[in-house]
Amino acid sequence: MDTIVERYNKIKSNINNDEVNIVAVSKMFTLDHIMPLVDHGHLHFGENKVQEAESKWKNIMKTNKNLKLHMVGKLQSNKAKKAVEVFDFIHSLDNQKLADGLKKSEINMNKKLKYFIQVNVGNENQKSGIPASELDSFYTYCKNEIDLDIIGLMSLPPNNVSPDKYFKYLYEANTSLALKDLSIGMSSDYKKAVEYKSTYVRIGSLLFGERPNI
Repeated sequence: MDTIVERYNKIKSNINNDEVNIVAVSKMFTLDHIMPLVDHGHLHFGENKVQEAESKWKNIMKTNKNLKLHMVGKLQSNKAKKAVEVFDFIHSLDNQKLADGLKKSEINMNKKLKYFIQVNVGNENQKSGIPASELDSFYTYCKNEIDLDIIGLMSLPPNNVSPDKYFKYLYEANTSLALKDLSIGMSSDYKKAVEYKSTYVRIGSLLFGERPNI
């Protein structure tokens, strides 16, 4: 059985590109399971619930100032204040109410986060994300009207189909907006995502194994 660090090094060697950041999605795993990766020097970790992220990471981030915490799950606007307090990156910005709440909290806390706009590339009702047709206007609002630091786009392609056309669309949309970062690719398709210039790949099960049933 490979250790977490061995699996991490294998993924790194498959990517073979220092411009690609691995976001280790540690949701539902305890710190003792995650710490070997922290001790190895990995910096980017992803959680999908604000409350879990706060309770798990609050103390460790006081002593590991370089750690960066990424919100990779659906974020409700009523959790915006706490999200700004806990996270460094938000990968799931997808509506104006949420954007306004995040901006208000940034001002109140004198803190700036980095954001990815989540796009619903497959127009799937069960998935979050702004419709592709509204992307340009939403980006303009976030960037020009309320001055959020939008660094790129994020998407979750439909399951059980080739992600190529969706990754291609995201890459082209990202380029047209002159954004330098792109958050696509997970455990099953990160190699393909890197081909489409992803700079943040969100990897959970391939690193940590199957999630505990809680």
